[in-house]
Order: sequence, then C-alpha cells, then structure tokens
Amino acid sequence: MELPGPIGGIGRRIKLGPLGQVTDVPFNVKTLADAGVIAPVRPDKLARSVRELVRYGASPAAGIASAAIHHPREVALRDEAGELTFSDLHRRSNALANALAERGVGEGDGVAIMSRNHRGFIDATLAVSKLGANGLYLNTAFSGPQLEGVMEREGPVALIYDEEFAGLLDADSDGDTQRFVAWSEGSARHPTLDDLIGRGSDGAPPAPDESSRFVILTSGTTGTPKGAQRSQPDTLSPLAAMFSRIPLHSQETTVIAAPLFHSWGFAHFMLGLALNSTYVLRRKFDPEDTLRAISESRATALVVVPVMMQRILQLSEETLAKYDLPSLRVTAASGSALPGPLAERWMDQFGDNLYNLYGSTEVAWATIATPEDLRSAPGTAGKAPRGTVVKIVDQDGEGELPTGQTGRVFVGNEMAFEGYTGGGGKDVYQGLLSSGDVGHFDSEGRLFIDGRDDEMIVSGGENVFPREVEDLIAGLGAVKEVAVIGVDDEEFGQRLKAFVVRADGEDLSEDEVKAYVKKNLARYKVPRDVAFLDSLPRNATGKVLKRELA
Repeated sequence: MELPGPIGGIGRRIKLGPLGQVTDVPFNVKTLADAGVIAPVRPDKLARSVRELVRYGASPAAGIASAAIHHPREVALRDEAGELTFSDLHRRSNALANALAERGVGEGDGVAIMSRNHRGFIDATLAVSKLGANGLYLNTAFSGPQLEGVMEREGPVALIYDEEFAGLLDADSDGDTQRFVAWSEGSARHPTLDDLIGRGSDGAPPAPDESSRFVILTSGTTGTPKGAQRSQPDTLSPLAAMFSRIPLHSQETTVIAAPLFHSWGFAHFMLGLALNSTYVLRRKFDPEDTLRAISESRATALVVVPVMMQRILQLSEETLAKYDLPSLRVTAASGSALPGPLAERWMDQFGDNLYNLYGSTEVAWATIATPEDLRSAPGTAGKAPRGTVVKIVDQDGEGELPTGQTGRVFVGNEMAFEGYTGGGGKDVYQGLLSSGDVGHFDSEGRLFIDGRDDEMIVSGGENVFPREVEDLIAGLGAVKEVAVIGVDDEEFGQRLKAFVVRADGEDLSEDEVKAYVKKNLARYKVPRDVAFLDSLPRNATGKVLKRELA
C-alpha cells in the first residue's frame, strides 16, 4: 500500500509497509498520526507537496520543501547565529545547491562535510540532497592521518568544513577538491557558504534522477575509519517503529547535543524533518549551556550520547537545582554504553524521560529501552521495536542460544547499511548483520550487552566480558567512570585490569574496588589490577578508547 502525500519528505512513493505485511498498515498509520506526522492538509498544499516528493524522492530535500510549504514562517533552527524559518532553510539550500552546481558539483558526486552542530551542517546537507550528490560526514575528532586516509579513499569533489579544522585538513592538498567554509569567526581562506548562498539563485535546482546517499563513518579508533553507506527507506515502517518506542511529536523543539556527523545525531536531523521539529544547536557541548537551552526553548526532547549525561550530572547541586526542565519529555541517548547507575541518576534528577537506543552505524537500531525498562532492569538495552529482529548466536555462527546465555548479537531491519564504501561488510547469520557485540536476553525479552565480540577475556579458562564488571564498579558512589580490559598474564593467559576515575573529592583504594567486585561477582571476574586515572580516553561520541588504555 502506498500513501502519496507530504509525510515529512519520506520517499518518492511512500509505502506503508513491506509487501506481505498488511497488518503493518493500521499500525503505521495510527502511530504516525499519533506523532502528528500524518495530519489533514489543504488540497492545494497537498498537491504542491506531492510535486516536491516526485522531484526529490527519498531525501532530506523533500522534507525541507514540504516543511516550507506547510510551515513557512515557523522557526526551523536556532543556533549561535540566530533563527531560521523553514522557508529560510529551503531558500538557502536552493541557493547553495545552485551555487555548487555552477562550480561543477553534480548528481552522484561526493561532498565531504566536516562541521560542528550549526546551520552550515544543515545548509550543506540539504543542498547536497537537492543536487542528488552524496554526503560524506567527517568526524571532527579524527586525526590528520585519519582524515587524509578517508579523503583519499572516498575522493570527494568538494569539501565543506569549519575554519577551525583547516590545519587538520592541510594534509589533504589535492587541488581537485574544491573547498568551502561552513563556519568562520574571522577571515576564511576559502569561499564561505554564506558567500555562495548570497550569490546563488534561490529557485529550485533541476531534479536529480536518483536520491542522494549519506555516508556515516565508523568510530575509527584505529586506522582509517570505514564509510557505511545507506539509502533512505522506502517504507514508513522504520519511522513508525521508532515513534512507537520513543514518543516524539511533530512541531515541537529538540535540542540536538549529539554530533550531527554521528549516526545518532544525523538520525534526529532526519526525524526532525519528518516531524517539522525546531532544532536547537550549539557548536560545542557545554553541560550547563545545554540545560539552559532546554529551559529557554522549552524543548520537549534532548538528543545526547551518554558521556554528555554524565557531564551534566557532574554539575554542582546548586547549578542543577536551577533547571527543573518541566517541558522535557524525551531524553534520547545512544552512541555508547549506558551504565545502569547513570540511567537511574538521570531519571532521579530529571524525571523518567530517558530512552536508550542500542545499535551501530551498520545495523542502525537493534533495541530501545524505555524509562520503564531502565527502572526495572538498569543497564538493559531494551527490546527490539516492531520490524526489527535480534538474535543471540553462538561464537561459531551456527545456531541461536537460549535465554540467559551470552553470544553474538545479530540484527535485521529495513535500515541496515549497504556495505562499506571501501568494500566489505559485516558477518551475516540468516540474513541478519552482526552488531559487533555480544549480549544476552533476560526472561522478559530485554537485551543486555556484555561487551564487544572482540573484547572477551579468557582468564584461567573462564570467559569474562568487561561490561558486567564495569557496570558493577560504576555503581560505587566514589566512581566517576570506569573501563575494564584484559592484559597478558603468564599464569592465567589474561587477567582483568580496571581503570577507574574517582568522583571529585572521593577517596577510593584499589583494595576497596577489588573487595566490592569479589562480594558481588565470581572470583575470576575480580580485577587483578586497578589503576586510577584523571579521565578515560574517549572519541567524539563518548566511546572509551580501550586500545589506548592497553
């Protein structure tokens, strides 16, 4: 079944569910209507929206064009530079697309974007989409060699970057790559996006034959990061599945603190187009400024990675007391492991509004934990939403494991990636992709992640996954953060070593950590060594870089 209409720009021909899944139609329609995505519209606006959908297909371009038709004067974005309406964003991205086209950027070309969270990221992404070009999102925390490797492998024809990263990008000196500056606080060495927008025609560019693709890079903790490419879904099932577990609603305000270049931040940029949301963006994350932005904008949703939650909760009691945040209904977290104690502290402070999505760049989402899940089983990754299949498979990939047993996590849904841009993919089991993690289900069908499938520690013949030990130690009030790895041991093959960051003003000894683990877990799970650090090494999305600890 298909629904031609202005559903936030999802699809050239919008299908309500995969063939053979007739029962998904009423579920999808009801869920999307409850979220405000499907709503009555004037016939003339409906006709204009259909034309835009036909023009741009499954892309952000159709989303902003539709939003500009239905909500032209409403605020679409607030950042340090001010406010922009949906009509403003539509005209600006038209002008930028036309200006880039005049400079030779066309359908199918790669455009690299290295930008923080601000209007330049949005302008660039929408313009690339309107050209039918392909967006390549560079992590702002990558090193010079990593960036050089990505640029060499992907070969984009243009690079759009924030001026602060000019030095990092100097290693890529290919004269064929045109450069444009997304954000500059001084004199830029290359043309700025505002320059191009000011010179370009704001009429609609020619319609591309194919929708654009977007390449999100993996974390890149070692070597050159891989590019994971995916197209937009051609059904509404993934959108309905997300909204059935996370109660976002149309025409509300969302503070996106997670990096937009990361799959979690980018997902909420796309969801915002479907919902006609107002984005509140800040170029750099600051804990109190984030609370202030929620309070002042009366935002109903906050998008974060867990380390951001941790930094907010580390603010003084006096500072936290200034922000009740009565408008905040959804705190959407993903990107790295969410320790159970952190989830509980957040909800105790700001209410039961926390939703934790577990997934990866490759599989998109696997499970979503609601506040009820997190209260009942702190540390859980939740349950698979409708349309997603999650299976726990033995280490040899030969069969499924029963409830309670730990094995490799395999996931299948409509949002799975199409492979790495440099070739290759993930392991497959019965059509499902490996998430790269190991985990188990409890008796209620909730998933728990025990660690990475390459992090299993074999100590004295016993298999240990660090996550269980980390979550336990994190529950100590004197612990700010913790990571556990395996190190070589002549007698046991490997032994556990814990790296602990004490909470401010706390005094915690190695013996106290060991005694706490020994009291709560099996003896072979007790770290033989405990090292105290000022902080753990992390990447831009908060993942601990355990190879640096090793």
